[in-house]
Amino acid sequence: MRAVVTRVKNARVEIDGAVHGQIGRGFLVLLGVHTDDGPAQAAKIADKICGLRVFEDAAGKMNVNPTDAGANSLLIISQFTLFADCRSRRPGFSAAARPETAIPLYESVIAQCRERGFEVQTGVFGADMQVFSQNDGPITILLDTEEL
Repeated sequence: MRAVVTRVKNARVEIDGAVHGQIGRGFLVLLGVHTDDGPAQAAKIADKICGLRVFEDAAGKMNVNPTDAGANSLLIISQFTLFADCRSRRPGFSAAARPETAIPLYESVIAQCRERGFEVQTGVFGADMQVFSQNDGPITILLDTEEL
């Protein structure tokens, strides 16, 4: 799995002009599922997202996790394009999992984050979504379960 995790002051997702999900301080997470991913990768990435220490401590160093920083809101958006093959000018997406595989794993990540006490908002898998965010920092981290 891959996730682009951005620390935000606020974020929202709109579908057909209506707000579908929105958060205050926390993380906007764009989440992609690979064809080879399974429950172990979902658990690994959920754990990493929820424990990322990218909020400042009293000394101004990024050393505090979202829960301890009072920023335990997540907006998780499915993003198959994170597995784009860009060797040609027209990206290919054959490495991205098909919906029958990706949806349960996407939902598993959401459930595991909620189990850790996070307020999780989402988009709609496969929908045409407009995502808005106010980046904080900006702090953006790329996670890949192949490298964790």
